[in-house]
Amino acid sequence: MSEYIFKLPDLGEGTVESEIGEWFIKVGDRIEEEAVVGTMMTDKAAVELSSPVSGTVLKLAGEPGDVVAVGAPLVIIDTEGADAEAPAPLAAKPAAAASAEKPPAKKAAAPVARVATSDDQAVAEPPKRSRVMTSPAIRRRAKEADIDLTLVPGSGPGGRILRKDFDNFLKARATGTAFVAGAMPSTNVREIKIIGLRRIIAERMSAAKREIPHFAYVEEIDITELESLRRHLNSNRDTHDRLTLLPFLGLALIRALKEFPQCNVRHDKDRNLLLQHDAVHLGVATQTPDGLKVPVIRHAEMRSLDDLAADMRRVSLAARDNSAKKSELTGSTITITSLGKLGGIASTPVINSPEVAIIGVNRAVERPVVFNGQVAVRLMMNLSSSFDHRFVDGYDAAAMIQRIREMLEHPATIFLPGPA
Repeated sequence: MSEYIFKLPDLGEGTVESEIGEWFIKVGDRIEEEAVVGTMMTDKAAVELSSPVSGTVLKLAGEPGDVVAVGAPLVIIDTEGADAEAPAPLAAKPAAAASAEKPPAKKAAAPVARVATSDDQAVAEPPKRSRVMTSPAIRRRAKEADIDLTLVPGSGPGGRILRKDFDNFLKARATGTAFVAGAMPSTNVREIKIIGLRRIIAERMSAAKREIPHFAYVEEIDITELESLRRHLNSNRDTHDRLTLLPFLGLALIRALKEFPQCNVRHDKDRNLLLQHDAVHLGVATQTPDGLKVPVIRHAEMRSLDDLAADMRRVSLAARDNSAKKSELTGSTITITSLGKLGGIASTPVINSPEVAIIGVNRAVERPVVFNGQVAVRLMMNLSSSFDHRFVDGYDAAAMIQRIREMLEHPATIFLPGPA
């Protein structure tokens, strides 16, 4: 036997260890050179690894979720006879022979009451009870519904049929779903290993809340004029090119950061430095099937409204379909977030460390407010934000949000020349 030890390579960006994300092989599999063996999770993305040799898999470093150090054995491969034809799989033993070798143990199964469905014709009806204990009201309902009460499992004392038992039986019969005797609540518990992106999100959120003193600030905004402008601009656009509120918020935020540069900062805690950026690398918090990701729009300060909207769609889609590159998932200087239609009244977004600020939009609703001395129906929305109180004073945080509010309430000012 000739063994080849495939060690975990350096995945870049100073990585010293990586988490096993998923295996595409198992022990005993025969693999070819350049075949993808699995994925390894870094802090930024999932990286596919390919086998440098052909052979048979002898050993894997661990299971998904286990952490492997760079340079440690990842896969051990038997390369001896790599060019030989792979052995044919063993034929399955005939059922009769298998039965002869090991007769099955007989065990009486507990009877389970079920409502038969069109897809379950072979399920036997539950055993009938000779005596049914229930109330006169349920007997009357059963007679009206033409239901044999001996088929209804009871969860009361001595098997007594309670009202909830009868109601659940009716519901199960109407929907064609299974009904288990006793209608007892499920005690099954699934163990779900915290791995991959979910583990990274958990670690980052915990670190952010543990290390960063969050200062939360919520401001109410009248976006009636902004919504009117948005609808006007969307009137002649294709569906996939239509504008949301986020590009307008992005432009207003970029303008405000020129006046409040202390919010466009990354904290380098290892060197005890604040890195204040002139460029705005805008993070866009995006919900994906794998969890929350923050793709980045580089130099957002150079984008027009349409360009910013197009870039938001592009990076969000790349994050959702896992086509985003590592460079597109790191390096943001400030983040915006939105829960869309689930936005609620207010929220307290968690700062995307090492940034020092995050801005979020909540759901917009029409309601009566005093406008120009008169009660009028206006479209109102709350802007929720969080700031790292170590580096951004509460006054400055509130002043920046107020500046954004002014621009969003008078959207024409977003497009006027600002301070140099």
